[in-house]
Amino acid sequence: MKNTIKVERARHDLSQAALAEKVNVSRQTIHSIEIGKFIPSSLLALKIAAVFGVAVEAIFTLEEQDWK
Repeated sequence: MKNTIKVERARHDLSQAALAEKVNVSRQTIHSIEIGKFIPSSLLALKIAAVFGVAVEAIFTLEEQDWK
């Protein structure tokens, strides 16, 4: 699954640590999501989208291999 968290963080001038604090996870969790090593729960994805004021689909998109 692709995501645009890094781009959204830049647009909102947020560090990984600041975003992590807002959604109550570790900075390492945000880093792992950004690089595609961790897929967030629905709840976490919704929290991240809410911080940026966008729909979940604006941040997270499925890739071809996600359908297999």
